[in-house]
Amino acid sequence: MSRLTAEQKIQPHWWVKTIAGVILGLTLSYAFVAIFAWFGPGGLTATAKVQFNMWIIAPIWLLILSLTYLFKTGAKAFIYLLFANLISYGVFFILRWL
Repeated sequence: MSRLTAEQKIQPHWWVKTIAGVILGLTLSYAFVAIFAWFGPGGLTATAKVQFNMWIIAPIWLLILSLTYLFKTGAKAFIYLLFANLISYGVFFILRWL
């Protein structure tokens, strides 16, 4: 069995990973909920959907926040979450434009 090198190990950049998960994770969860709210069943006019959308943000955000610690470095966490945000909001605005 060989040992992992320093580049292969998950680095303990927990401050950077936490900030990435808090800020970019929240905006990513908003994007997911926005896509579901606008284009899910019933659209924006569904009555019970408003409460569901409001309460589902926190579990999605906490899932994203907890998974940010699995990135190897804090910079990779920022980059990947930033790209996920760009793609999610891009899909949302393209679907709204259509």
